[in-house]
Amino acid sequence: MSRTATITRTTNETEITITVTLDGAAEAQVSTGLPFLDHMLTALAFHGEIGLVVLASGDVTVDPHHLVEDTGIVLGSCLDQIFRDGGPVKRFGHAVIPMDEALSEATIDICGRPTLHYHGDFPQDYSGEFPMWLFREFFVALAMSAKIALHLDCRHGENAHHMIEALFKALGKAISIAYAPAAESEMSTKGSV
Repeated sequence: MSRTATITRTTNETEITITVTLDGAAEAQVSTGLPFLDHMLTALAFHGEIGLVVLASGDVTVDPHHLVEDTGIVLGSCLDQIFRDGGPVKRFGHAVIPMDEALSEATIDICGRPTLHYHGDFPQDYSGEFPMWLFREFFVALAMSAKIALHLDCRHGENAHHMIEALFKALGKAISIAYAPAAESEMSTKGSV
């Protein structure tokens, strides 16, 4: 049973290839052309002990929206493929992570009923040149493509960078917990999700 997935998505706006490995390998190679997004994905991989290779390019001179959203789609699709091909998983994952004054929380249910609850009331609109509102687009795409219920809360903080970085670290840990191998009987009282 495979705990690795590689997916490529090519459109007129972006070209993205992502490989995810959920075997405890924490190596990350991330190149999106958006340094702050690279930083967040690297933090997710490191703290979730997730092998992650992201090669992405797109029309970021027009607007980074397409690249950010499509990266979420491909990452979520990799997680969905690992779930379908890799056998039963623990299903639920949860982590709360501090970063200095900020505290953020991520909770996952691999349930096949995609939904997103996301709260990030950021005191700054940008981190460097990256617009903080774009992270919602990333998380929506991730949840829909992975077919998970995803609950993300930046509980508090005074620095947008700290808040979102704590959230990506928490998400990495929640992914590694939720996608850990399990017995089929552990997944649902219904017998399947």
